[in-house]
Amino acid sequence: MFQFWGRLHRTLAGSEGMENPGYCSGSFDGLHHPSDDDDDEMVDIAGATLDFSTTDDVPPLSSGGFEEYTTTTGSSSSSSSRAAGMNGTGPSKLVDPLEDPLPGLGTYEDFNTIDWVREKSKDRDRHREITNKSRQSTVALLHSVSDAFSGWLLMLLVGLMAGALAGGIDIAAHWLTDMKGGVCLIGFWFNHEHCCWTSNETTFQERDRCPQWQSWAELITGTSEGPFAYIVNYLMYIFWALLFAFLAVTLVRAFAPYACGSGIPEIKTILSGFIIRGYLGKWTLIIKTITLVLAVSSGLSLGKEGPLVHVACCCANILCHLFTKYRKNEAKRREVLSAAAAVGVSVAFGAPIGGVLFSLEEVSYYFPLKTLWRSFFAALVAAFTLRSINPFGNSRLVLFYVEFHAPWHLVELAPFILLGIFGGLWGALFIRANIAWCRKRKSTILGHYPVIEVLVVAALTALLAYPNSYTRMSGAELISELFNDCSLLDSSQLCGYKQPTNTSETGAGNSLADRPAGEGLYTALWQLALALVFKMMITVITFGMKVPSGLFIPSMAVGAIAGRLLGVGMEQLAYYNHDWFIFKGWCSPGADCITPGLYAMVGAAACLGGVTRMTVSLVVIMFELTGGLEYIVPLMAATMTSKWVADAFGREGIYEAHIRLNGYPFLEPKEEFEHSSLAVDVMRPRRADPALAVLTQEGMTVGEVETLVESTHYSGFPVVVSQESQRLVGFVLRRDLLISIDNARKRQEGVVSASQVVFTEHAPAQAPDAPPPLRLRGIMDLSPFTVTDHTPMDITVDIFRKLGLRQCLVTHNGRLLGIITKKDILKHMAQIANRDPDSILFN
Repeated sequence: MFQFWGRLHRTLAGSEGMENPGYCSGSFDGLHHPSDDDDDEMVDIAGATLDFSTTDDVPPLSSGGFEEYTTTTGSSSSSSSRAAGMNGTGPSKLVDPLEDPLPGLGTYEDFNTIDWVREKSKDRDRHREITNKSRQSTVALLHSVSDAFSGWLLMLLVGLMAGALAGGIDIAAHWLTDMKGGVCLIGFWFNHEHCCWTSNETTFQERDRCPQWQSWAELITGTSEGPFAYIVNYLMYIFWALLFAFLAVTLVRAFAPYACGSGIPEIKTILSGFIIRGYLGKWTLIIKTITLVLAVSSGLSLGKEGPLVHVACCCANILCHLFTKYRKNEAKRREVLSAAAAVGVSVAFGAPIGGVLFSLEEVSYYFPLKTLWRSFFAALVAAFTLRSINPFGNSRLVLFYVEFHAPWHLVELAPFILLGIFGGLWGALFIRANIAWCRKRKSTILGHYPVIEVLVVAALTALLAYPNSYTRMSGAELISELFNDCSLLDSSQLCGYKQPTNTSETGAGNSLADRPAGEGLYTALWQLALALVFKMMITVITFGMKVPSGLFIPSMAVGAIAGRLLGVGMEQLAYYNHDWFIFKGWCSPGADCITPGLYAMVGAAACLGGVTRMTVSLVVIMFELTGGLEYIVPLMAATMTSKWVADAFGREGIYEAHIRLNGYPFLEPKEEFEHSSLAVDVMRPRRADPALAVLTQEGMTVGEVETLVESTHYSGFPVVVSQESQRLVGFVLRRDLLISIDNARKRQEGVVSASQVVFTEHAPAQAPDAPPPLRLRGIMDLSPFTVTDHTPMDITVDIFRKLGLRQCLVTHNGRLLGIITKKDILKHMAQIANRDPDSILFN
């Protein structure tokens, strides 16, 4: 806190070069080495093939920098201690990890999993030290208070930054979307609505037309009527769509390959403890913000809601570097990222409570109670910031405000459940089709030409979308139109009912009574049916392309179209057959019985639930999104039905399916392990494999240790008493071992390849002319997690899930038998499910 402004200046002013890590997508099989233990040199993340050796533009998520971003633990007597005490035979110089930390010690390699137990233990040691010091002086007490307050200050900054960015994205996307149709003569920076706000020449029937706004045909040909004007507008629409799509994919390819896609599968994996350096960096934030506006404006079937979660997490990760507590501890940083995911949904939908529940239900792996409070605070700040900017221009925070005039009836639960069944079937079908298409993209030549793919899909979308007014408008506009409740003065084509000839037909002047469908409504229904087929097909191939692409709005649009069609059908059925048994008693002639907009809202929730498998958070988001608090029961019925139906075809949601497709080491908490195998069946080495590579607590030289490390690709090594006894002493990480040896060669006199490496408390007796030993007990984990060889695997999997372990050692009567890593468990689960175990690429 005392150095906050200094850190802020350094974070904003510091700029490092970014190597472009490459962009062509390829097959995992060609990139993965045959060994089960290696760290791949090239890995395909979210469709972008990236080189591990590249550097990021910001301090990496893993805090792996060797200069400023270093972490160490507390005293060497602690079970979690990894202090770097290395002494020779004479009066040795002990290295105090708090005052003179070893650069890089306690950090993680890229594409590896953090040790949650170690990180939490480090934070407890840090907090204990600050508390003890706070009793000694006033300055230390103030430091303790500032440390406690820093989390809330960070949440405030995340909320402000994410809310401001989201408001800018909304305004810019609205402006560029309207630019495809025309331009404002009084200022090209005005969108269509703002351009006509001050005009006195608009009419009620054509409220969106004013002399200040001219279509491209009017500017080029001087007229807006006739086939030639239509063709000019058509061509200009395609031109702008292709231009925006080309700019989006080119910027992503050139500057930030991690900016493509939704980002939620990777955020889920990062929150589970995985490290993807640069995924939440400055360049990713800048490029994702710009290209998200371009991608949405191009008219592609995608939304900005998922990418906004990624944008908010980028803001949180960058701001974490201003606070030592979060910069140096991976577990604490993931608490902030969980809150940032809530902020992303809050600014995407104007739904702060739904955002918190979304983070809790859908993306977070570790969500303590204090994270719940801070998530709520950050989401509140972000929603307030967005409301202050007022990007929708309606003085409301909600995106699709509805005001239905008729309550729903119990009989309508049947069509609501029918919409739930449709949503579940659509969700299951979409996931299978999209994963098949993405797998085809990775394994064929299609994946090597991402720019061409985006341009072809954008051209196809624009070509087919323009003739239909419901596909030409943006996804948010379409949903708003479908949620609308018709009145007599509504000029929308969806409200093209036949007007009553006298008031007796409408029930003594009830202007909102059910009416027979007119010619305009029949035309709208045909257009909606075509739009439904188009949206269902084009969304499958759009999601996963190399541009920022969200799935919330396209999924809701599909459901809203289906719901509106069903709602109009039910309305006409009730109008012409009000004497049927199901309508008697509540739907008399001239009454306003059925609300088609409500059916659209329920259908939107059902389809989004079928694709993502969200339940509680989805219902809350929907009523926050629309303000329709009294329609929670229909939303709940449709959402639960859609989840049950979709789960019958496969329990994975779209994000879990993409996590598995990309081979991330993510242990799904909802997935049950039902196989009766034991730890000895999964551990390595297997019976036919070479013996496990171990270090002995004494007797090995520096040269022998370096040879062992260089000849293997393991991320850590068990330490045993001797090769003969194999009694377990502890566990040491490969990275810590290499850093400590390299540091000792530079800073400790006499350390050579012949120096003994000892992990014991006291150095053994040596010959007088022997080089000084290298003591590494401080970097060893003295209490690694162990299970016996007969531990059931379902218990072992639970331990990994609930403690966030990287590895677990297998013993028999205290003797080391083998090791189980998270990757081993995922491979075993893949084999049980008849999937390719080599699809798990990461450790």
